[in-house]
Amino acid sequence: MTLQPIFDPEVRKPGPKPANVDLKKTFIIGTIIWAVALAVIAVLLFVFNMQVVILPFLTCILGVVIGVCLLIWEKWYRPEYRKLAAGN
Repeated sequence: MTLQPIFDPEVRKPGPKPANVDLKKTFIIGTIIWAVALAVIAVLLFVFNMQVVILPFLTCILGVVIGVCLLIWEKWYRPEYRKLAAGN
């Protein structure tokens, strides 16, 4: 291992190109997972009256809210991140 790439940027190999990922599909899957977890914990909380799951319940609500916010962000910035991934 040489230390030359650390001190001389001209010697470094080029970094990999960004992957072309469908963020909408990723955010939808993540939000659905949070929503399923929220439903399970809601059953535990309201049907079985398990007060111990209040913090996980709030965490799942926040996960769903963040997922929806990310879907809105993806809708607004889709052309920009796809152009970046294409390398233009």
